[in-house]
Parts: sequence; C-alpha cells; structure tokens
Amino acid sequence: MSLFIKKPLAQLIAQAEGSKELHRTLGPGNLVALGVGAIIGAGLFSITGLAAANNAGPAITISFIVAAFGCAFAGLCYAEFASMIPIAGSAYTYSYATMGEFIAWIIGWDLVLEYALGAATVAISWSGYLVKFLEYYNLHLPPELTISPFQTVTLVDGTVVNGFMNLPAVFVVVAVSLVLIKGTKESALTNAIIVALKVGVVLTFVILGWAYINPDNYVPYIPENNGTFGEFGFSGIIRAAAIVFFAYIGFDAVSTAAQETKNPKRDMPIGILGSLVVCTILYILFAHVMLGLANYKEFAGKDGIAPVAVAIAHTPYGFLQQAVILAILAGYCSVILVMLMGQSRVFYSMSMDGLLPKFFSDVHSKFKTPWKSNLLFMVFVSLFAAFVPASVVGEMVSIGTLFAFVLVCIGIWVLRVKQPDAPRTFKVPMVPLIPILGVATCLFMMAFLPGDTWIRLIVWMGIGVVIYFLYSRHKSVLRNRGRQE
Repeated sequence: MSLFIKKPLAQLIAQAEGSKELHRTLGPGNLVALGVGAIIGAGLFSITGLAAANNAGPAITISFIVAAFGCAFAGLCYAEFASMIPIAGSAYTYSYATMGEFIAWIIGWDLVLEYALGAATVAISWSGYLVKFLEYYNLHLPPELTISPFQTVTLVDGTVVNGFMNLPAVFVVVAVSLVLIKGTKESALTNAIIVALKVGVVLTFVILGWAYINPDNYVPYIPENNGTFGEFGFSGIIRAAAIVFFAYIGFDAVSTAAQETKNPKRDMPIGILGSLVVCTILYILFAHVMLGLANYKEFAGKDGIAPVAVAIAHTPYGFLQQAVILAILAGYCSVILVMLMGQSRVFYSMSMDGLLPKFFSDVHSKFKTPWKSNLLFMVFVSLFAAFVPASVVGEMVSIGTLFAFVLVCIGIWVLRVKQPDAPRTFKVPMVPLIPILGVATCLFMMAFLPGDTWIRLIVWMGIGVVIYFLYSRHKSVLRNRGRQE
C-alpha cells in the first residue's frame, strides 16, 4: 500500500463533528490570546535592538512589516485548513489529508522540534531572567542550581562554579504542565491573564516613551549600505526581516486547539489572523518608540534585555526595566503553555491514527485532557531544560517551524487542485500565488540558518523515518482498514 495514502476529507470532517473526547470551551477571544501568548516572548525585547544596530537602523519597523507579510502567507493557509478540518493536530492533520501518511508523519515528528524542544529552550531562558529579577530584591539562588552541568558561571569574587541542574527551568515546566492537565479552559484563563500583563507592559513602554522620542534618531531612516550585503540599505531591511521573523513564530499553535474550540470553522481563522495582526501592531509601535528614544548605534553589542535598558535610560522611568523583565517572565510562561499544549494535541492526533501508542490519546475522565501525554512531556522537557544548554536547540526550533509552514502552504495548493469543491468557510485569496509566496518566504528564511542546524534537522528526521517504518506503518489505523477492505 502506498506510503502516501491520504485520510479522506469527509472522514476528518465527520471525526471533527462527532468528537466528544476533548471539551469545546474556547472562543475567538481565547484563540487570539493563545496566539499572542505564543508569539510575544523575550524576542521582541532583545532581537529588535540587535537587528536595528546591525542591519536596518530605524527602518527596523519596515522589517517587522516585511516579516509580518511572510507570516501572513503561512497564516492564511493555516486559516483555510483550520476552517475546513477543525481537528487537533495542526499541520500534521492537514498534511495527512493532502499529501499522505508518510508526509504527515514527517511533519508530526518535525513538530516535536518546534513544540517540545522549543518549550525546553524557553524554560532555560525563563530561569535566567528569574535570576536577574530576584537580584533586584537581593535574593540570590545557588548558581549550581540555575545552569546545566555543561555550563559554568563566574561569581563576583572570581570563583568559577560548575552547574548541577537548572532547577527554576524544571519548576516552570512542571507548573505549566499541571495547569494544562487541569483543563483547557483553566489553561486559557491563565494564558489570558499572562497575555494581559505582558501586552500591558509593552503598551506602557510605548505610551510613556512616546513623549521622550528624539526625531533626530530617525535620521537617516534607512542608513546607507556600508558595502556588505545585509548591513543597512535595502538588503539590511530584508536581512533584519529574516531575523525578526522568528519573533512571530508561534501563531500556528492556535490551530492545534481546533478540537477544543466552540465554533472552529469561524473562530480558527479569527484566532490565527487576529493574533498576527495584534502582534504586528504592537511590534511596530514598540520598535518605533525604542528607536526614537535611542540612536540605533547605541544598541550594538547588546543582548538579553540590554537593548530595552538602553532605550529606557533616555526616560525618567527606571522602574520600567523591572517591568520589562516581569513581562518577559510572564511572556515565557505563556509561550511554554502554548508550546506544551500544541505538542500534546499533535501527539493526541497521531495516536488516534495509530501512528503512536494509544498512551498519547488517553483522555482524563474528569479534566478531558490528554493527561498522560502531558505528564510524559513534562518529564521529557524538564530533563532537557535541567541538563542541556539552550544554545543547542534554539535554531532547531526555528528550522522545524519554517519546514512546517512550507508543507502547509504546499498543502493548500494541492487541495485546491485535487478537491476544489470541498466546503471552506475561509478561503485563501489568489491561489496559487499566496501559497507560492509563503513557500518562497519560508525557504528564504531557512537559507539564512547555519549549516549545522540543517544537519541536526536531517539527523532528527532520519530517526523519525526509522520509527515510522519499524512501528507506525504497521500500526496505522487507516492503512490497516484499507488492508481489511
């Protein structure tokens, strides 16, 4: 039987309408909040200044618009799929219906990179920012318990300390996982509170900082290229767009909650595209004020929250530095929540299809959540966060996400050709132009990632292919049903 056996669209729609396993508690507002929760992380506070200093200057605002268009192409394709196939599983489910089981397995396995390893990476960074925040109040955690065994830290007296485990990172993963197990409604409420906090800090920075903007900092708005491709001028704007693109990653996690949405055919497009619009507006306002407060050259060589600290130094509001760290901590919590939720829902769908053991689709009798899957990933992500440095997997998350975007854009084009009359409550305009632009944009971004990231992706995918041929292919519900018929 073909590797590319497809799950019939009618079967998926019937599965969506007949599903009573997961509670449908989410509305459009919850979905927009989920998207904003996944998108706005510390990247906004750190990447903006670095990309402005090294690539675009004040024109970083244009870079955010360019990157938003790149995301919008993929977002439109996600929205059409979500309106047609309101099933948990995101790109995995969409690929199963359009490109077949093997491609679906590849994308499902790829999403482990984006969600599970992404959550671990974010948890490690959360730990670092918590240490900074506590230092404001003269609270100092033992350094051995805040870094991995492969890292060292130099104390004020010059002593070099080896790490033992990153305990705060484990704490945040466990806490978020327990919230997820309790229920989707409770998770959405927690996320909404966190999103309100970090959006509030961004708006406070914009409103208070606006009065101290120095118009001279915008001149020249597009600094002249210095002779090197990607360093200012037009090429610098595009290079910066490729860099800040990763500040938008996360909106696709909205589509994993389709089976827990009250009216997915209407609400999923609102959640996906609405969160992109909200974040684009916030990003442009934030970047405009930040580059108006300080000259772009002042951000050179800064990382972490330092770029924002440079901008805040031009205002009388020193307390904003602590507020920004608090927003980063809150932002990271919501990113971890949405990532872990997305991962468990993808594995739930794959387990229901027989490609993974039934363990992953067991739903709690009271909470109606895939609790065993949540517990497994709580342990897996906690171990990763405790003992592995963040730098190892950060770029793997990006390449995994972009790969998923490419397959979703191709899937829309395929489905329009193969099943043009299938019911769609939302349709991507100008097909195949929009999907082609989506594929081209994502491949362009992937090309800017380092070569060792590509090697890791290929190795990871190789492991997934072995598992598929040894286990999943033989256990596939769709394939076994076909054999019986």
